[in-house]
Amino acid sequence: MKQIHSTMAGTVFNITVQEGEEVTAGQTVMILESMKMEIPVEAETAGKIAKIDAQIGDFVNEGDVLVTFE
Repeated sequence: MKQIHSTMAGTVFNITVQEGEEVTAGQTVMILESMKMEIPVEAETAGKIAKIDAQIGDFVNEGDVLVTFE
C-alpha cells in the first residue's frame, strides 16, 4: 500500500479529498497549518484513496500517515 506521510508537525486544516476518490499526481489532498502558514500536502502518484488517516483539527507529527491508497 502507498501512503502519504506528513513532512512536518502541524494541525490538519482542511481535507480536499474523500475516501474512494481517484487522485492524480500533484493533486492537493490535505492542507496542514503550522506556524500560521497553510502547507498543501500533495499526492506523489495517482491512485485511489482507501483511507484518510487524519481528520480536521488533528495534530500530526513528522512521519505520521495522512492518507492511505489502495
